[in-house]
Amino acid sequence: MNDSYRLSLRLLLAVTASTLSLAPPARAAAAPDPDTRAADSDENQQLADIVVTAQKRPENLQKTPIAISVLTADAIANRHVQSLNDLGDGAIPSLKVAPFYSRNSALIVNIRGVGVLSDSNQPARDQGVGVYVDGVYLGRAQGLGTALYDVQSIEVLKGPQGTLFGRNTEGGAVNIVTKKPSGEFHLNTTAGFGNYGAYKGEAHLDLPAVANVSVKLDGLFTYRKPLVKNPLNGAYGFNYFDKRGLHAEALWKPIDGFSADYSFDISYDASTPLYLQLLAPPTAATVKTAAIATLQTSRATTANVGVPEQPSVGKTHGHRLTLDYQALDQLQLKSITSYRQLNQSQYDNGSASTTMITQVKNGVADFTGFNFSRYSLAMFDQNQFSQEFQAIGELPRVQYVAGALYYQENVTDNAQAFATNQFTNAAGSAYTILSLDYAAQRIDRASHVKTTSVGVFGQAIYTPPVAGDILHLTVGARWTKDKKKGQLFTINGAVPSVNGVKAPLDLNSSWSRVDPLVNLAVDVTEDVHVYGKWSTGYKSGGANSRSLFYAPFNPETLSMFEIGAKTEFWDHRARLNLAAYTAAYKNIQLDFSAQYQQFDAQGNLLTTLRTTTETYNAPGTGRVKGIEADFTVTPLSGLTLNASYAYNKVSIPATKNPFRQSDGTVIAFPIPIYPVYTPTNAASGSIDYEKPMNGYRILAHLDGNYDNGFYVNYNDPSFDGKTGTVLVKQPKGDKSLIFNGRIGITDIAVSDTAKVGVSLWARNLFNEQHLFYKSFTTTSGTSGFFNEPRTWGGEVNIRF
Repeated sequence: MNDSYRLSLRLLLAVTASTLSLAPPARAAAAPDPDTRAADSDENQQLADIVVTAQKRPENLQKTPIAISVLTADAIANRHVQSLNDLGDGAIPSLKVAPFYSRNSALIVNIRGVGVLSDSNQPARDQGVGVYVDGVYLGRAQGLGTALYDVQSIEVLKGPQGTLFGRNTEGGAVNIVTKKPSGEFHLNTTAGFGNYGAYKGEAHLDLPAVANVSVKLDGLFTYRKPLVKNPLNGAYGFNYFDKRGLHAEALWKPIDGFSADYSFDISYDASTPLYLQLLAPPTAATVKTAAIATLQTSRATTANVGVPEQPSVGKTHGHRLTLDYQALDQLQLKSITSYRQLNQSQYDNGSASTTMITQVKNGVADFTGFNFSRYSLAMFDQNQFSQEFQAIGELPRVQYVAGALYYQENVTDNAQAFATNQFTNAAGSAYTILSLDYAAQRIDRASHVKTTSVGVFGQAIYTPPVAGDILHLTVGARWTKDKKKGQLFTINGAVPSVNGVKAPLDLNSSWSRVDPLVNLAVDVTEDVHVYGKWSTGYKSGGANSRSLFYAPFNPETLSMFEIGAKTEFWDHRARLNLAAYTAAYKNIQLDFSAQYQQFDAQGNLLTTLRTTTETYNAPGTGRVKGIEADFTVTPLSGLTLNASYAYNKVSIPATKNPFRQSDGTVIAFPIPIYPVYTPTNAASGSIDYEKPMNGYRILAHLDGNYDNGFYVNYNDPSFDGKTGTVLVKQPKGDKSLIFNGRIGITDIAVSDTAKVGVSLWARNLFNEQHLFYKSFTTTSGTSGFFNEPRTWGGEVNIRF
């Protein structure tokens, strides 16, 4: 795979070089990139319009009655965003992106506190925030960390998007829009370097149109050595990545009003997990930590024990065909067909510190022969096909969009975990590496699921002939039917055994629902727009592959009412957008430890079964409420200031664990439930300055991002079910304030057709450190993940 990518990138560069020599000068002297427009005219002292596609048609952000935050291509470059994972620092306060536990190979995405509470890293489970690229839904948490191609914008749609986007958008949607072929010759290349041995390269080549076909080629690679060293020679360190990708797109316009846009992409994403640090020892008198399990209370540069570790590798490729036909002056028909495939391996041995613990017997703890360092492996294969049809049109006083979607997904996974290290003395100060034979290790769990979803949707915006056409009423609805069919082959290392019967467990469940939307917008003035919206969304039902019974659970739902205002003033040099919302959160999918009373074939009670994990739709209604503000102003030519703030409060009813525990008891009292990956207060601010000079342009960017910390586990580590007393409260992550910066000189003319730019960038500029993930149990102590240290680098960009 590595050789094929290197060969493909060399071919792309060779095509680039040959095209440079053949391209006619007239083509090369095309209009300048809009991202590098001059900043000294009166017009450019105003804020530029931002175009979004949240309602399936291009619209001005300020006139779209939905809470949306947009990162433009310039903002993405200024923040040095290479993948969605880089948005985890809080560029958009209502959006939280984080690795799934320690795994960079799967991402958690959360908007307004809604999206994920439990383990979505499974075949029959979903997240509640949809991620789309050019209109195609990406069905899995795995694969979301791949490098981003030539992105035009990232739109974050906040709140339920069930009507136009469908299932798994109860929290919102992340809509990534890439740059399209232009039909003119352009070349944009970037080479960069950074600390921790980082380097990157990008090439984006637009070819002149031939026979009404425009072609665009993109190639990229980005690499960084581990941030935490592994003492074991020959093993990979922690938090390393190697991302590569190729993308080709052809846009055919044979006649006016019709286009066929075909896109192919292929990517390789290798990464190692985060390093889990031991912050405080266990408090239970029945356990003891090994001598080598040293505490590391600040961000570590070297792990305290060497362990086998290798990269988790994700390989994805996909095809998309978008047909766009202007059937009538006021009717556009669109078809989006897509097929994607994902293969993801996961190797996680970053938690050795928290496994170097043994039981105390007769007051003595002897570590000799004790195995530790749990290596968690998972293999994940997925393919998906989707077909969407849209009709986008206008009637007198009505704008409408209607359509239908078919989606099918096949997912297979397995997981295993085993110890890789063994202590060789009583104190636990010396160890050896066990012989690794992956094939000989048992498979702990394995399953396969086929998901089929169909939906029909429609939405209309009516402008009545009153009050000068200032009112706009939007009404829409979507009907969806989901079906999941699959099998759990293995659980706890064996064929599932229920009441003396050993056999794979089947899943065959379906759900259907309607998600409505009503929105009333008022144009108070040309520059002041207010709205009130009610909408719903849901996260699909499914099954838990950690479950012994593989029992299905139902969808969870969110019904939200939102009011907002979008305003511009000071001659379009200032923009203030506000939103406030409240929502009912129902049938929340929660995981609980479970142990069933089971009987063998003769009716004898079985008492030696392991505790498993079951998913349960909690009774009662939770609440989600908050406010958001986004302010942008350009007080001087070339200077842009931005400030964003989000207050978000999620309340989940205390819920009783309905399952029997391993000691045979049933918990009698409800357990407090915490929202996860949801800071109550989050804010982001940025300063951007551009100054045209004689023959070049200076740019500078600084952003700061704050949150007051969040929970990563939604229940307390120790709870007395007999008395309802919280014995140990769930710890919360640290508050954080991270700055990123970039300075550069661009548009340096080196020929009639070529311009060069150079820049320096830094993420976490002041090397702030905080624990974004913190966990505690009495038997394993306090552990956590620190945020990444300061990274910095330089880039050279050449554009033709």
